[in-house]
Amino acid sequence: MTEFGDALKMIGEFGAFQKYLVLLLCIPSFLTPFHMFGQIFTSIDVPHHCNISWIRAISPNLTFQQELSLTIPKRPDDSFDQCSRFTPAVLDIESIRKYGLNSTQRCEQGWVYPTMDVPTLVTEFDLVCDRRYLNDISQSIFMGGLLAGSLIFGSLSDRVGSQISILVALFIMGFFGTAVSVASHFYVYIALRFIVGTALAGISIGVATLSSEWVGPSYRPQALIIIHCANALGQMALAGMAYFVRDWRLFQIISSGPAFLIFFYAWVLPSSARWLITKKRINEAKNIIRKAALINKRTVSEDVLNRLVPEKTASRRCLLDLFRQSHLRNMTLILALMWFVDSLVYYEVSLHVGDFGLNIYLTQLIFGAVEIPSRILSIFLLQLIGRKKCQSSWLILGGIMCVVICVIPKEFPLIVTVLAMIGKSAMAASFSTTYLFSAELFPTVVRQFGLGLCSMSARVAGILAPLLGMLATYHLAIPMFICGSSSLVAGILCCFLPETRNRDLQDMTPEPKAPPTREIAAIYLECELETGKEDEEDVLGEEKIKKSYV
Repeated sequence: MTEFGDALKMIGEFGAFQKYLVLLLCIPSFLTPFHMFGQIFTSIDVPHHCNISWIRAISPNLTFQQELSLTIPKRPDDSFDQCSRFTPAVLDIESIRKYGLNSTQRCEQGWVYPTMDVPTLVTEFDLVCDRRYLNDISQSIFMGGLLAGSLIFGSLSDRVGSQISILVALFIMGFFGTAVSVASHFYVYIALRFIVGTALAGISIGVATLSSEWVGPSYRPQALIIIHCANALGQMALAGMAYFVRDWRLFQIISSGPAFLIFFYAWVLPSSARWLITKKRINEAKNIIRKAALINKRTVSEDVLNRLVPEKTASRRCLLDLFRQSHLRNMTLILALMWFVDSLVYYEVSLHVGDFGLNIYLTQLIFGAVEIPSRILSIFLLQLIGRKKCQSSWLILGGIMCVVICVIPKEFPLIVTVLAMIGKSAMAASFSTTYLFSAELFPTVVRQFGLGLCSMSARVAGILAPLLGMLATYHLAIPMFICGSSSLVAGILCCFLPETRNRDLQDMTPEPKAPPTREIAAIYLECELETGKEDEEDVLGEEKIKKSYV
């Protein structure tokens, strides 16, 4: 009998076939940032004020500045209020000029955006003042789509394979992403974005699964980092496209269109031979393995292919097995916290890239660029200093940056942006490290449950990240302080995890030792007395044992 792992060693663990596969998987990874972070640019806050058209009916010859002075109250800093106006009065213009208006009201007739020539989410759906919170809530609901997609596509990938799962997710992303561009109501926009979020989760799961099932164990970190770097390049490209395409509907179409163009995947993206074997589709698996061996310029004997069998699986386990033993329970809770913090800090910084004071497009470009060196550096650090130290260092570094940002005045936007850049870079590297570290820590028999639980923890953090930014209305430092302190706690707790560098994966969870009972102690004593091998001191000692259990 031959398992797929043995056949993979014969055809090559990271040959031309695997490199070609990783390159193909980089394409959807490159596209996902346009949907993940695109709303940051289509909902940029713009100058606005209440609709004051009523004053023109009284005096149509006023200048724009005169209209504002007569109809909009001023704030303490002498700027015009953006969310209220003077209550319209049935007076002539001379009386208004002489006596002015005193009572104010909210913008009951909507808002005006004098500086915007193209439609954005803010201008089209009036996401300002009392409706401003809808922007963050919509982002949170989109992240909820990622959580739902993780549950849906996790099962779908197991049933139909990662290749079909990726194709389905790409179609959903393209179709519903394009449909978003014709949404006539903001709640319709939110619902369609939720569906797009499920597709992004499906792409993420399919890409991670397919790459890990074809690439050998020693090369999986490199493959993972390369795919994550493609995501960082997508973030950089997002900054350029958002700069030149300001119309949010056109932006949605351009972001979603490429998902249809890469449907050539149906012909070039290979299925997972490992998955085919588990489904007893041996002949299909043989054909793909032969093709991979040919591309890698290796040979695999027909005798080996004829003896392919599904890999042995351990007895059926469940999620509760993660919490039955204290050491595994503690490890699971720490890892779940690490995933939660990674996601919370990463998305909190990424989704509020315009809050650091510098040009939002330049900041996004830099934020995408800094991820590449940190992720590549983590490949070497993982082997040089180990998983635990590397993971802990990234978390602590990111936490320190977030805490320091809290005490830097807004008058120094360059310093704040640099600190945020270092923090996001550290959390990006931490994210990549977390995937590998967690997979190596969980025993094989419960690995799928452990990684699933951690992934759900990360998705919950993604849902909370946009809402966390809303706390800035009470104090600007609250979101960053929460991110920084939680990251520091996670980094310190990481030190209590075991190191997995250069160690084989653990297949089974050690069985807990059952404590002795009164009956066991009594039987043990009787057996010893019957053998006649113990002397008087031993008898006295055994009597003490018996009394201790009675």
